[in-house]
Amino acid sequence: MGEQPSAKRKKAAKGSTVKPVKAPADNAAAAEPTGTSAEPTAKSAKRTAKSVTKPTAKPAKPTAKPAKPTAKSAGKPTTESAGKPAAKPESHLAMVRRARRINRELAEVYPYAHPELDFRNPFELLVATVLSAQTTDLRVNQTTPAVFAKYPTPEDMAAAVPEELEEAIRPTGFFRAKAKSLIGLSTALRDRFGGEVPGRLDDLVSLPGVGRKTANVVLGNAFGVPGLTVDTHFGRLVRRWKWTEQEDPEKVEAEIAAIFPKSEWTMLSHRVIFHGRRICHSRKPACGACPIAHLCPSYGEGETDPEKARKLLKYEMGGYPGQRLSPPADYPGKPAPARVE
Repeated sequence: MGEQPSAKRKKAAKGSTVKPVKAPADNAAAAEPTGTSAEPTAKSAKRTAKSVTKPTAKPAKPTAKPAKPTAKSAGKPTTESAGKPAAKPESHLAMVRRARRINRELAEVYPYAHPELDFRNPFELLVATVLSAQTTDLRVNQTTPAVFAKYPTPEDMAAAVPEELEEAIRPTGFFRAKAKSLIGLSTALRDRFGGEVPGRLDDLVSLPGVGRKTANVVLGNAFGVPGLTVDTHFGRLVRRWKWTEQEDPEKVEAEIAAIFPKSEWTMLSHRVIFHGRRICHSRKPACGACPIAHLCPSYGEGETDPEKARKLLKYEMGGYPGQRLSPPADYPGKPAPARVE
């Protein structure tokens, strides 16, 4: 009994020793923040680091993404930047349909389209086409009457004195090279083809000075064999109309031949060349007077004012003489002058 109070005191003492332990722990925590608050500090540091790095990393992506559309949109019409949708690229089928429509409308504008070299037989057409390189058909037509009078057959031209033939064709330019080609092809016609112009492409291109363009002119207009004449006018216009992007004449010929039926090749050539000589000029096309402007993706490259454009028209479209001294009966223009200027 006498020891119970002491036990209570011991218990109290134990309790008193336990309770003060909490206080020092709190005090220690206050005094030593690095002990108990080390983890929160590290976590908060990580959160701080993340909050610093993430916002700066995320905005970098949007700044990189807009750069792509900017590069792609270079060269596009300004209407796209104004919020209007960009026009879809023309499909191949749509281009073919547009090309064939252009051909139909040109047939209405130039129903009289024809070769603009004067000739009476395949040999004269072959000679005139060779002479037409790097000059106008008008200059050739003014030169060939005297040439054909002196050298009417391949046998006559094959036996020509080079200097005399050169002098006869001098107005057409490059007369030495052309005289060499004419004597060479005339000799080949005499020796290999019995003095007759062959009606096959492979035979024609085997003649000196005769390429695919010259061969197709002869085949299409002297023999009725369809062919595409890819001269400078033809090549310029089909590229303006986006029928092809090719520059090489043979590649141009192949791509255009795939667009049109074979029966259209010869007359298509005449219509395109007529249009190139009269309206769709090389340096300053008369866009404002063009009957197919609504179908042309290059509209605006030339003069768009109708009055000013009409002043740019040439040959019969402008009320002037044509290139032939003896044009077809249905030609609406005036014959070319016979003299060489």
